[in-house]
Amino acid sequence: MTTNTKNDTAGSLLVFGAGGRVGRAVVAEATARGLGVTAVVRDPAKYRDLQGDSVRLVQGDVTDPDAVAALAPGHTAAVNATVRLDVPSVGHYTAAARALVAGLPKGGVDRLVVVGIATTLETAPGVRVMDAPEFPEEYRAFSQGHVAEFELLAAEAGPELDWLMVVPPMDLNPGAPVTGGYRSAVGTVLDGAGSIAHADLARAIVDEAVGARHHRVQLAVASRD
Repeated sequence: MTTNTKNDTAGSLLVFGAGGRVGRAVVAEATARGLGVTAVVRDPAKYRDLQGDSVRLVQGDVTDPDAVAALAPGHTAAVNATVRLDVPSVGHYTAAARALVAGLPKGGVDRLVVVGIATTLETAPGVRVMDAPEFPEEYRAFSQGHVAEFELLAAEAGPELDWLMVVPPMDLNPGAPVTGGYRSAVGTVLDGAGSIAHADLARAIVDEAVGARHHRVQLAVASRD
């Protein structure tokens, strides 16, 4: 387990799903560090408040490899914080992963951070949260989208794209206190406080997007004790 408070200050981020809670937190964290951001949403008319001196608001589809490739040039890294509840989870996340793997390298982006879900983390070797017999089936179906996303990235992303899945704890609470840091561990549920504020999650995402400390794994993050 590691604890992190580092603040990187170079580059420009391409953020898919910038209109959601996590996406907005990533945009805020990045701009606070002096980074430029391209905020990608499906309908810019709904998110005009995102536009700013350091933020370019654009329409884009994370599941379209040509759209990804067109948006990629000029960015240091990309973040996928999209969530779709109106389509099957596996379909959305595999389509997005496939498009990012195909499109980002064409546009010169070699770092990708995707946001995962805590239910895919292990509680014991080979045993995930979602594997528990009492785990609700409807949540298992959504979680499986992130499992499929991770497997596709592992299988199809070549050496030209360095990727990471950052995974918040079960309690991703907009009202949680902001600590200015976070704890992390690879692949497993963290002991201690099982919550994190959106701002602290965003700090971890931006740290990894521009600092590339971890590679091709699930990185669990949680608030500092």
